[in-house]
Amino acid sequence: MLVKIFGSAIHGVEAITITIEVNVAPGIRFCLVGLPDNAVKESEFRIETVIKNIGYKMPRMRTVVNMAPAGIRKAGSAYDLPIALGIIAASNQVAFTRSPHTYIIMGELSLDGALRPIRGVLPMAMQAKKEGFSGIILPMQNAREAAVVESLEVFGMPHISEVLAFLQGAERPPEIPQPYCADFSSEVDFAEIKGQGTVKRAMEIAAAGGHNIILIGPPGAGKTMLAKRLPTILPPLSLEEALETTRIHSVAGKLGEATGIITMRPFRSPHHTMSDMAMVGGGSIPQPGEISLAQNGVLFLDELPEYKRSVLEVLRQPMEERKVTISRARNSADFPATFMLVAAMNPCPCGYFNHPQKSCTCMPGMVQKYLNRISGPLLDRIDLHVEVTPVNPSSLASTVQAETSEEVRKRVIAARNRQALRFRELNKPFLPASAGSGATSSPGAAVSTYSNAQMNAKQLHHYCRLPPEARELLSQAMKKLQLSARAYERIIKVSRTIADLEDSAAITPHHIAEAIQYRTLDRESWGRQF
Repeated sequence: MLVKIFGSAIHGVEAITITIEVNVAPGIRFCLVGLPDNAVKESEFRIETVIKNIGYKMPRMRTVVNMAPAGIRKAGSAYDLPIALGIIAASNQVAFTRSPHTYIIMGELSLDGALRPIRGVLPMAMQAKKEGFSGIILPMQNAREAAVVESLEVFGMPHISEVLAFLQGAERPPEIPQPYCADFSSEVDFAEIKGQGTVKRAMEIAAAGGHNIILIGPPGAGKTMLAKRLPTILPPLSLEEALETTRIHSVAGKLGEATGIITMRPFRSPHHTMSDMAMVGGGSIPQPGEISLAQNGVLFLDELPEYKRSVLEVLRQPMEERKVTISRARNSADFPATFMLVAAMNPCPCGYFNHPQKSCTCMPGMVQKYLNRISGPLLDRIDLHVEVTPVNPSSLASTVQAETSEEVRKRVIAARNRQALRFRELNKPFLPASAGSGATSSPGAAVSTYSNAQMNAKQLHHYCRLPPEARELLSQAMKKLQLSARAYERIIKVSRTIADLEDSAAITPHHIAEAIQYRTLDRESWGRQF
């Protein structure tokens, strides 16, 4: 007897529907075909034990399991459940009253028949809805994650016996979807930062335009403290952004069992000993790296010069194209990489170069050698270079209440809304951002433009026309600082964000002047030439 059951395979951050065909006929030998990996091949032993432990018999006949399409590699243990159900049904041990053809069925089996959680459930559920399946059957621990997808019945099951009973007609209520609500909760707040008004202004501009930023200053000046509070002033995740971010974390296996959907912007802070593959992603079966896990959030690199040169260089292309392609001999996968890069570094090995009070103890040439660990092309892709100076004692002892993250976030959201309205012609369908949602995007739309930092050259020319005075000021800065063409464009983008924060339709000379001052590492005083 031939039985077909539908499962799903993960390719990159997308899901592909897999047809699992089980045929039991006279003969001998169990045969599993369709390009399975070792974990799938080993399922024969788990499945045989499970079938016996729940009171059924493993057929002693020729059993062929085909996983189509055969050209796509099937990996992992999540196919245990559909294969076991197919074997039981194909050997005429049960009769299903509910058609399994209307469900995507996935789950790993323990030897006693209990279902264990799997990866990549959200893209599976999204693909099931797209292809018209009525529901998805999976382990109980993954039910909340799948229930995010509307108009799809989600059946979380703890044991294979319950799955069999359900397919034979037993009633089981589907998981009730939880309405999405952005999360503003945080243990840190901008109000905790004493002084540093100039740096906080730069952080607000970075958040309003989605710009990359680097903080340069001595130890203890507050660089890490400022970076960790940046997510608290970013616009909340829209539903589309939340789905996209959750999908990546689900594929990487980074979602907790109690997590249905990510409601806060990611903040990734990898250690400087990481490898190239950990940063960009990879593996024989491509998996997302830190730049993709930071999708729609912040990638914080502390002590930037301490990272290996090769690790930093792999950032250059994703920062420009907002996606990364991992290519292997057998397959390749695209992962989104729309993130804000926040970097922090000391100005020299001892940390006190250009310090207002302490003297630098580095030998001649060490400062330039230290800065040379970071390539000019990478620094050129960072919009704001900000010098963080030590906080004076009077500011630390001050009892004056500083602005809270909520107050700053309101201005950031207002600026993002102006950008969303400006770029609505480029992003269709367009969902206008509200004060509670921020700019929106659809999953996978890595080439759309939703913030000033994402504008290409054509859009920059169209939306950022400079008056003669501003153009002349920028031209003089270009000559004096010997800026590159990329730095020229990024100064204009930053000035456009400053104008949006002021609700100004036009870019004025003072907007350009403020943007120019955020090119600290272009100055000769830092002993560096690009």
